Amino acid sequence: MGSIIQFKNVEKYYDKFHALTNINLDIHEGENVVLIGPSGSGKSTLLRTINGLETIQQGQLIVDGKDLSSSKTNLNKLRTDVGMVFQHFNLYNNKTITENITLAPRIVLKRPQSENEKVAKKLLERVDLPDQGAKYPAQLSGGQQQRIAIARSLAMDPKVLLFDEPTSALDPEMVGSVLDIMQDIANTSDMTTLVVTHEMGFAKAVADRVIFMADGKILENSKTDEFFDHPKTERARKFLSQVEHK
Repeated sequence: MGSIIQFKNVEKYYDKFHALTNINLDIHEGENVVLIGPSGSGKSTLLRTINGLETIQQGQLIVDGKDLSSSKTNLNKLRTDVGMVFQHFNLYNNKTITENITLAPRIVLKRPQSENEKVAKKLLERVDLPDQGAKYPAQLSGGQQQRIAIARSLAMDPKVLLFDEPTSALDPEMVGSVLDIMQDIANTSDMTTLVVTHEMGFAKAVADRVIFMADGKILENSKTDEFFDHPKTERARKFLSQVEHK
C-alpha cells in the first residue's frame, strides 16, 4: 500500500512556542496508527494539521495526494475524505440523531436524503444504537453521543478517520463501548485511522504502529509489539511505566 499521509520536515509554531519540530512521517493506506505521549507533546496538533484545522509554517504535508502547504488546496474538499472525531462530540443539539448523521452527506456530498437515511440506519446499528435516531443529543449519555459522532463521520465514507482523544471526556464506565466501536472499525474496514489516546490496552489491541511523541517531536515510530516490549528511548520507558501502573 502507498502512503496516504506524508509529513516532510514539518514545523509548527504558536507564536514562539515550537509545537511540532521536524516531523517526518509516512502513514500508509489502510493502516491503524496510534499516537501516544505525555500531555502537551504535540499529538493533537499533529492530528489537526492533517485536515487543515492547524496550519504548518515550514515543510510539506501531503494528504491523499493534496499538498496542504499549498494555498491552492481546497480544504473543504479534503475534509470530505478526512473525517475527525473530537474529544467533545460537537453534535447539533437542535437536530435529531438521524439529522446529525445525514446533514453533511446531504449538503456536501449531495446524496439523496432517502439514501442518507438508509445509511444512517445501518450506522446506528453498527454503533449499537439502533433505536435512537429520533432522539436529540441531550437525551443520550456522553458515551452514546460519542458513538453518534463516530457514526456521523462514517456517513461521509472517509478515506482517513482521525480520533482526537475520543474517550478522555467520558465517564470511565462509558469508555469501553466507544473503544469497542473504534476497534470494530479498525478490524473490519480498509479505512486509514489515526488515534490520539491514553488507552494503552486499545493501542496494543488495534494499532499496526505506535508513534510516541514528546516535546513536539517524534521520539519513536515502531510496530506495536516492538514499542511496548522494547521501547528504545528512556523517555518512552518512563512514560510507559507511569501509564501502565495507574
